[in-house]
Amino acid sequence: MHFPAQQRLAAGAQYIDGRLCPGTSGRTHDVIDPATGDTVYTYELAGPDDVDAAVAAAKAAFPGWAGSTPGERSDALHRFAAVLAERAEEFAQAESLQCGKPLKLSREFDVPGTIDNTAFFAGAARHLAGQSAGEYSGDHTSYVRREPIGVVGSIAPWNYPLQMAAWKILPAVAAGNTIVLKPAELTPLTSLLFAEAATAAGIPDGVINIVTGTGKEAGEHLVGHPDVAMTSFTGSTAVGKRVAEVATATVKRLHLELGGKAPFVVFDDADVEAAAHGAVAGSLINTGQDCTAATRAYVQRPLYEAFVARTKELMESVRVGDPFAGDTDLGPLISHAQRDRVAGFVERARGYARIVTGGEAPKSDGAYYRPTLIADAAQDSEVVQSEIFGPVLVVLPFDSDDEGLALANDTPYGLAASAWTRDVFRANRATREIKAGCVWVNDHIPIISEMPHGGHKASGFGKDMSVYSFEEYTQVKHVMYDNTAVAAKDWHRTIFGDR
Repeated sequence: MHFPAQQRLAAGAQYIDGRLCPGTSGRTHDVIDPATGDTVYTYELAGPDDVDAAVAAAKAAFPGWAGSTPGERSDALHRFAAVLAERAEEFAQAESLQCGKPLKLSREFDVPGTIDNTAFFAGAARHLAGQSAGEYSGDHTSYVRREPIGVVGSIAPWNYPLQMAAWKILPAVAAGNTIVLKPAELTPLTSLLFAEAATAAGIPDGVINIVTGTGKEAGEHLVGHPDVAMTSFTGSTAVGKRVAEVATATVKRLHLELGGKAPFVVFDDADVEAAAHGAVAGSLINTGQDCTAATRAYVQRPLYEAFVARTKELMESVRVGDPFAGDTDLGPLISHAQRDRVAGFVERARGYARIVTGGEAPKSDGAYYRPTLIADAAQDSEVVQSEIFGPVLVVLPFDSDDEGLALANDTPYGLAASAWTRDVFRANRATREIKAGCVWVNDHIPIISEMPHGGHKASGFGKDMSVYSFEEYTQVKHVMYDNTAVAAKDWHRTIFGDR
């Protein structure tokens, strides 16, 4: 199958200094449609020379972009949002083709969310605020400047390639930085189209660059590059540790958004129907390939059986099929390897838990796996503690509120969570005590551009989206002026001379 913008990417999968070009590693890579197994795009992978060229382009573009006014950057990003809106359908088609996600998800979530994020940062570019100027010492006037850091080298994952490209690129360039982004080699299409749309909107060449290569070759070279001042990485905790090791060698700013194992805590006063619907949607979004997806449902014992029964019923109503069919709810996983990894978790769980529904791959050439509900697993079991990254929800009972919240916090991760209750005091306690970067109450998954996204514990540190992301992408500088015009200041006497 072809996607509408395919011909525009014929020149290659590297976007350096405002133009597409082939990679120079000497190796090619195929983008595979996971719904069919068909190759949809073949390109030359980036090597270290391509990374060097992209970083050089970003470094050359930095003084001009950093020196532009907030209003000028804002205007450019508003134009960028308009171009994205004009091309929304081609972005949705390309995203669904390379990821296998249902077209309705790409059209109604990924693409409009990215356009909204672009419009948000167009406005936020004008609000890089610091502390108000004032005479804090009495003899001096102090103020705070926020300045761009320089060249940012970012790495994005394959599960939301368009949105993750936006989350990396937009706050960086809104703050006056330039960027080199390495998308996952499995899913480069929409990242390349995103950079191309930025150029069409008038963002200067070299401000946004894309290098598409392997993590070991292109990724590590980018993270370790001496001219890269900051690295932002979204991906697994294991790879995040390696990124941190490489970045530490050159003492650069580091932002990590890593894995998750989100708890879904249902108290005994919750609306079971709402909780079951929320659990199915929250666990199956993007075929469960979402680090904030609901993965561990803890249900207070009086509601446990009713929740399991209703969630099973709803999961079995989910329509698995062709991502481009109008009635498809769930598409394939990103690859057959990922499908087999998910299936491995479920097969091992058969030895210690109950597979309530699902637990199998339908007959298909695609990387499909049925929605799966697992019950009666122990808290320390693999399916409860490890990130599966597939359409699998594990449900466990609890008795007291203390126990439910303790179980929710009992993993290394802390990215997202939800609490389901009609009691405001229970809700407030849950939002205080659950250790996660986002806690929803009576919902699970919605995100908005105005609010930050990022984790605690092994889920990383730093924030995407919102004005809080500027904490990652700016340097804070204190400027202090003497107001006395006195040569021999009183404090000098603590160093030399007498009073």
